[in-house]
Amino acid sequence: MAARLTAQQLLEAASVSPEIFALRPDYRALLMVVEGLPSGPSDASSEAMLREAENHVKELLSNSDVTNFPHIAAWRDTYKAFGAKPNKTRNSLEALTRRAESGLPRVNRLTDIYNAISVKHQIPLGGEDLDKYDGSPFLVRATGKEHFQTFSSGESVVESAVPGEPVWCDATGITCRRWNWRQGPRTALTNTTSRVLFILDALEPCSDEDLTRAANELSSVLQRLSSEIQISRRIVDASS
Repeated sequence: MAARLTAQQLLEAASVSPEIFALRPDYRALLMVVEGLPSGPSDASSEAMLREAENHVKELLSNSDVTNFPHIAAWRDTYKAFGAKPNKTRNSLEALTRRAESGLPRVNRLTDIYNAISVKHQIPLGGEDLDKYDGSPFLVRATGKEHFQTFSSGESVVESAVPGEPVWCDATGITCRRWNWRQGPRTALTNTTSRVLFILDALEPCSDEDLTRAANELSSVLQRLSSEIQISRRIVDASS
């Protein structure tokens, strides 16, 4: 594994391929590095955030079907554009929103927090354990030769990406398939994670203000966990 990068080095080296912007010129990724996090399991605070997010979705569903939620609809169209079937491989935001009515998953404190923020703000949001990450993140369209380490029926397996699908990667391999569909277990957050790369994905009609608002709430919640927390962020867009 490469030498540990500082937060600023990691953010400056992060990249999104021009092929991604050719597919969606309006795409933006807000990358946030958070260090000094206290580790731990789900707690009363993360539980309260999940319940708030669940109630928010129930209110939204009283007025509209989940497929008509504006940001979810944009991601469904984008999945179709790169050849995925959105009813079969749902983006993380839609998958979580659908689960919210019956109950969001309880995983660990950090994962619960970012899942709650994702659902509340209707923005796909993922977290990568930087102590298990190799280098800087980059988003590309797969050639089909990239490897993805995951589990199937409890057994560790290595899959290959489908040519053309957007994949987030580090120097070791794929960290998340189909843009924001499935994260690999190699870099998933655990009860002992203390350094995280958060990735917030936005398409129109989600504005830069919406994206920043979600990131600001995530920052605020995390900073309440410890006075030692340090946060750096960067937005990557077509003008970067």
